[in-house]
Amino acid sequence: MSASSWRLRVQHKTGFTYAGTVAASYNEARMSPRNEARQAVLDARVEVWPPARTYRYEDYWGTVVTAFDVHAAHETLQVTATATVETLPAGDLIPADGGASWAELAVPETVDRWHELLLPTPRTALDEDLTKLAERVRGEHPNPHAAALATCTLVREEVEYVPGATGVQTDAVQAWRQRKGVCQDISHLVVGLLQAMGMPARYVSGYLHPSPAAAIGEAVVGQSHAWVEWWVGRWTAFDPTNGIPIGERHVVVGRGREYGDVPPLKGVYSGPVNSGQGVEVTVTRLR
Repeated sequence: MSASSWRLRVQHKTGFTYAGTVAASYNEARMSPRNEARQAVLDARVEVWPPARTYRYEDYWGTVVTAFDVHAAHETLQVTATATVETLPAGDLIPADGGASWAELAVPETVDRWHELLLPTPRTALDEDLTKLAERVRGEHPNPHAAALATCTLVREEVEYVPGATGVQTDAVQAWRQRKGVCQDISHLVVGLLQAMGMPARYVSGYLHPSPAAAIGEAVVGQSHAWVEWWVGRWTAFDPTNGIPIGERHVVVGRGREYGDVPPLKGVYSGPVNSGQGVEVTVTRLR
């Protein structure tokens, strides 16, 4: 990593509280950052309470999963993921050759290659009005990359970021109609619109340090965050909620078609109802 990189420590605590004693639970955590071109994971661990044996694997989409079963009776479940990651600043958004054309995206080889990332999901599917909007944006821009950037700007201008305005089951159409949502909703909207234009697009889950002028050593309340990537001959990443390219403040955990492919914690259990889930993310810039 270069001298302009950041070193971040991310701690993500989450878990469930049950309305009584649970006999057993079977869980998957997707909370560990990935080693890839713009970030290097220096260390990462996932701790579970009650204690349980964990094992790690990469899922179909390439996300690191920590799986564990708890067979001791418990009323709460807590998972703490801690990682130290070096991240790079934002690179050049625009491919040197301008990226793939609309015609190049439509060739059978490209469509077949990215077939799964061109299909809508329950959270990214569009209604008639949004489909027409996608057609209009496509028609206004000579190449897919320009259309993608314009889509990010349009959604950011039209959908207000309001924490708590939506839930994990909210879909793109609902967020668009109420014109407010969170990063998850904004990303679902952008992914759906790009796919409707014939552009492969995917949802990215990770973390965001909230301050561009972060002080070294200061622990701050961070965020589980979501953004998007689109393919125009290469994958390009952008944060439509904040209107910025992906840079040193972003830490990638996983990618998929939508939130349902990369939930931080999910599982099944036998026992009384889940009475609540807590989430706490702390981010510290170390360098």
